[in-house]
Amino acid sequence: MNVEEHWWNGDATPRGRRDVYIRTDGRRWEVQAQIGGAQGRSEVLECASRSSASILADSWRAGGQGWRELRRSA
Repeated sequence: MNVEEHWWNGDATPRGRRDVYIRTDGRRWEVQAQIGGAQGRSEVLECASRSSASILADSWRAGGQGWRELRRSA
């Protein structure tokens, strides 16, 4: 799976960090919500389309402040 979009909440502490990813393999779409950075917990849900993945990612980021998109380096 390739990461298409990645956001984080701007909190660098291990307990406060939150990340949301939209990923695809070209056929399937999924959204991952991660708590606590790379060593934390995460949940992955499959989505029927790119648009449904965007809706889910938006809902997981709702209510929080400071979310920023992380751009992939080429």
